[in-house]
Amino acid sequence: MKVGVIGAGLQGARRATAIKQSGAASLVMIADMNLKAAGTIAEQLDCQPANDWREVIARQDIDSVVICTPTHLHAEMSIAAMEAGKHVLCEKPLARTIAEAAEMLKTSASRGVTLKCGFNYRYHPGIRQAKKWLDEGEIGELMLLRCRHGICGRPGYEKEWKTKPQLSGGGHMMEQGIHIVDLFRWFAGDFSQVTGHTATYFWNTPSEDNTFALLVTPKRQTAVLHSSLTEWRNLFSFEVFGKEGYVKVEGLGGSYGVEQAALGKRSFTAPFTEEVIEYRGADMSLQAEWQDFANAIEQQREPSGNGNDGLQALKLVHAIYESAASGLPVANVS
Repeated sequence: MKVGVIGAGLQGARRATAIKQSGAASLVMIADMNLKAAGTIAEQLDCQPANDWREVIARQDIDSVVICTPTHLHAEMSIAAMEAGKHVLCEKPLARTIAEAAEMLKTSASRGVTLKCGFNYRYHPGIRQAKKWLDEGEIGELMLLRCRHGICGRPGYEKEWKTKPQLSGGGHMMEQGIHIVDLFRWFAGDFSQVTGHTATYFWNTPSEDNTFALLVTPKRQTAVLHSSLTEWRNLFSFEVFGKEGYVKVEGLGGSYGVEQAALGKRSFTAPFTEEVIEYRGADMSLQAEWQDFANAIEQQREPSGNGNDGLQALKLVHAIYESAASGLPVANVS
């Protein structure tokens, strides 16, 4: 498969490198309005640079397009690529609005091409082990999930495009918290009610730097979320509680600390014990996600974290925002 990447920022560079390293595709072109940035990556990865994303779409020898641009450009670029018959992996969030995302899914279906949302957290080994333990019944019937995910921010953050809702579609909940609600859906299924609270505690921006949310499934299973830009250190803690035990995933590698998955069983009398697996080495989630995308195209199946998953996660984020604005729970989210 031959691939073009649109966007030569940090995530575009990461995605392009992952594609090159996977061996599952040939990187043909990377485009960015900053031709120098595109040229730097193109030289490193032995592909062609361009300063107009339409050049990627127009290439007849490109089968798939990876979109790593600011969110307000996702729908236009993805739809143009799919209209040209190309498969698309679009960074999260899938779009700014539910209407934009729905139009992307409509185009994918009408053109018979694959649309995937960039949810690489699904491909972290600790997360996949946790899902395996849950699916195999190791902790019994699911009761609740809890996740804390935070970063420190960085100097000048308040000037970045991510803080401007007209470009990003929201604040830190849309940027980082959407990974969490996607994992919640993957583990528990759809949610029927959402209660949210957002706050801007530190960063002088028009968007939130902290979000707190409570999500409930039709079976009354509960998920609790805190996504923070004022953690002052990188943190990832994902917990799953069943009637027979629990699973914990801590860290994502790198600055988040060594990734590990732990399995504990319910016992009212025995000493507390856990089975712990540590995952060392570099974060390979982007490579694993790309491989699944490539395999899904070849096998004519839906990849994990497909376009509909991107749409449903976006619906949950918008429901959290709606609840935060009104002070009331939002029902009938799906």
